[in-house]
Amino acid sequence: MSTPHIQAEVGQIAETVIMPGDPLRAKMIAETFLEDPMLINEIRGMLGYTGTYNGKKVTVMGSGMGMPSIGIYSYELYTHFGVENIIRVGSTGSYVEDLVLNDVVMAECAWSESSFAKAQNGCEDDTMYPSPELNEKLQAAAEKHGKRMTTVKVHSADVFYRSPDNDYLSVVVGEQKCSVVEMESFALFHNANVTGKKAACLLTISDSFVKPGILTAEERQNSMTSMIEIALEAATA
Repeated sequence: MSTPHIQAEVGQIAETVIMPGDPLRAKMIAETFLEDPMLINEIRGMLGYTGTYNGKKVTVMGSGMGMPSIGIYSYELYTHFGVENIIRVGSTGSYVEDLVLNDVVMAECAWSESSFAKAQNGCEDDTMYPSPELNEKLQAAAEKHGKRMTTVKVHSADVFYRSPDNDYLSVVVGEQKCSVVEMESFALFHNANVTGKKAACLLTISDSFVKPGILTAEERQNSMTSMIEIALEAATA
């Protein structure tokens, strides 16, 4: 049945969802990679499509930016629409010199200073973990297609713009050893844990804290094909 945020009916959404943050990236993935994509959601402009890849049903749907947004969509997908697996595909900033623009990384865990998990069900853990099974499928997909992918500890942040005098990197990079930063995977992994479902996260380096260069908004929306192909291959394996 539909929810206030997702208009699809049960059966229109596949058991595995590929979830970029940007709904226009979801549209691009569906129109570029899926056969016979069907629009299954457009409430609030959060576009979702179901089609087939390698002959198997898969859904691609945006999550929006930040933990509150992906928290809503992932929870409803898990609890109302029979979704078993969500693979987040997104952009990320690099904290380290050896990860450069367009490199693909997979989250081995997500550390956060967020209160999302505590507010959701009282969980005080600051680190959330993806499904080992999904990560194994992603690793196998990358190896099958000869694509380089690095496994990293992710910083999942609530804040994009920080005060210049906030020395948070000494904790995030120095103490926690996070290699990249994004804003969603901690909440996604938590929701998967509390609903008994599976989640994973693939990211493409779009900018760096230690080296010059940044992908444009158009490049973020329309490129990142290595990450997308790995995710779709794993989703239909």
